[in-house]
Amino acid sequence: MIRENIWTFCFWKFLSKTMKNVVNNYTEAEIKVREATSNDPWGPPTSLMAEISDLTFNIVAVSEVMGMLWKRLNDHGKNWRHVYKAEKMSKMCLN
Repeated sequence: MIRENIWTFCFWKFLSKTMKNVVNNYTEAEIKVREATSNDPWGPPTSLMAEISDLTFNIVAVSEVMGMLWKRLNDHGKNWRHVYKAEKMSKMCLN
């Protein structure tokens, strides 16, 4: 019973994030930044951060990455993890 409830919760959370990405017409780069700077209590995988960092060498993707990072840096309140993770991601992109 508990396992089914956890699975159901995870499924709906995934579906919700996917629908937000589709409705807001986010690009692949923006989706990756959103995933890396999510409110989840764990940090993003290093491989995802490296992938986003590599995207900053693409002239089109860099504006998408930086735009989403800027949005995340301007969050506040209960979305403090967005800010923390966006700052961490910004540092990695600058290195």
